Amino acid sequence: MLFNSYIFLFLFLPLCIIGYFILNHLKKYNIAMLFLLIMSLWFYGYFNFKYLFLIISSISVNYIIYMLILKFDNKKLKRTMLIFGIIFNIGLLVYFKYTNFFIENINNIFHTDFNLLHIVLPLGISFFTFQQISFIVDTYKGEVEKYNILHYACFISFFPQLIAGPIVTHDELIPQFIDKSKKK
Repeated sequence: MLFNSYIFLFLFLPLCIIGYFILNHLKKYNIAMLFLLIMSLWFYGYFNFKYLFLIISSISVNYIIYMLILKFDNKKLKRTMLIFGIIFNIGLLVYFKYTNFFIENINNIFHTDFNLLHIVLPLGISFFTFQQISFIVDTYKGEVEKYNILHYACFISFFPQLIAGPIVTHDELIPQFIDKSKKK
């Protein structure tokens, strides 16, 4: 869904704004956050429904890594989780962005005939992947409070910055989700 498309301007955006603020007005803050998450996932899935699995899986794995880093007292275990998280996220990027590039170059250099995988690059994968790397690095450094899955998922999937950036840090966005004065 493009920001200048009719579906965005006349359906998605009004529905999102009205629904979010009505739920907050009724003091249903968690339901409002869930609504915002669902709207953000609808926005992302509008381009290609199949990639909803990718973003939801990525958010889930990274949230588990975040929780484990917070839970462990052992610095070595925390560091292991950090390294695993970085490898997981970079692995996603490499697979989706560079697999066909590597296959093409191997075919050219070694005169082989490996088939290209024709992987369609998911929109915004770099943005939400680097945002998650930043989050787990900050968690490892001890700079992140404990957030629930809903706040974290909204932070990663928030539709205004999901596909076009900018990459934001947790301390810029999550406190705005939590601040009750911003729910009016």
